[in-house]
Amino acid sequence: MTAPQAPAKASFFEDFIEIFTSPAQVFQRRMGSNFFMMFAIVAVIAIALIMLSRGVFQPAMDAEWQRASARAMAANPQVTAAQMEQARGFMDKFGMVIFAVSVVIAMLCGGLVLWLVGKMFGAQQSAGDAMMVAMYAWIPRVIGLIAVLVIAMLMDPAKMNSYFSPSVSLARFLDPDTTSQKMMTLAGRVDVFVIWQTILLGIGLSVTGKIDRTKAFVAAGVVWLIGTAILAGTAR
Repeated sequence: MTAPQAPAKASFFEDFIEIFTSPAQVFQRRMGSNFFMMFAIVAVIAIALIMLSRGVFQPAMDAEWQRASARAMAANPQVTAAQMEQARGFMDKFGMVIFAVSVVIAMLCGGLVLWLVGKMFGAQQSAGDAMMVAMYAWIPRVIGLIAVLVIAMLMDPAKMNSYFSPSVSLARFLDPDTTSQKMMTLAGRVDVFVIWQTILLGIGLSVTGKIDRTKAFVAAGVVWLIGTAILAGTAR
């Protein structure tokens, strides 16, 4: 009997290419590896894109703030326009920073949730491998950020009345002035790049957790549902 062949070594650059063409091979060769390097690379790129997009997304930010202000003042008549302007100043300064930090937290929490859900489906996946899979599954989301930025740059600013206006999700086709925030959030999760990420989570769970591919995809769907429920629960 011959010894099993060790997975071929590859650079992180090759991983970025092959995660689109041969994701199972990427997850196979990265099993047991430290996920921090990929986490750092993806997080830095995502944060850089978010910060660079601030000016482009200003019309959407203005429209979202007007709706949020109207809801806040309707729910609490004691809130004045001056107080809302103060809050607006804070969001102008730190809003994109808060969003960038939330993305980093979402990346880490995604790995933890995948590991916990995988256990429910009998996966033999380690916590480290779950984090590794989650980091690689975020690569399509980075591509999604680039795509949204390009779409936003090409859009008429007058038509960018929501964060979802330049997205590739179902929320793009809804009117944010007549649709609830929860419904916008739910529709926003039906997004090409979010679905792509979910598929990669399923493939990675199947490879590193040694479970049937169908069962792994169901588990990845549960992870998607948990993320959707959390976002919808925080929408106002």
